[in-house]
Amino acid sequence: MDMNQLMKQAQQMQEQMRKAQEELARQTVQAESGGGMVQVTLNGKQELIAIHIDPQAVDPEEVDFLEDLILAAIQEGQKKVARMTEESMGRMTGGLDLSGLF
Repeated sequence: MDMNQLMKQAQQMQEQMRKAQEELARQTVQAESGGGMVQVTLNGKQELIAIHIDPQAVDPEEVDFLEDLILAAIQEGQKKVARMTEESMGRMTGGLDLSGLF
């Protein structure tokens, strides 16, 4: 394999990675905590794009409990996005560990 072919393959892979990242950014995941009392939606960039709080979860005497539910839901959503990204990129890279790149 000559250098030109190698460079061409590297450019193709770079373009495929860019497209995969764009596609991931358009995808969303949903996560919940407290048995569904708090539900969040994140995009593939791990940005929080929606949150729903069941009115029953709102108790002025237990704001810290609600805060914990929100945090737990967001963290679960971030884990789901990370898994989604790993699966997508893993298919593309054939199992190479490129975790430090994303």
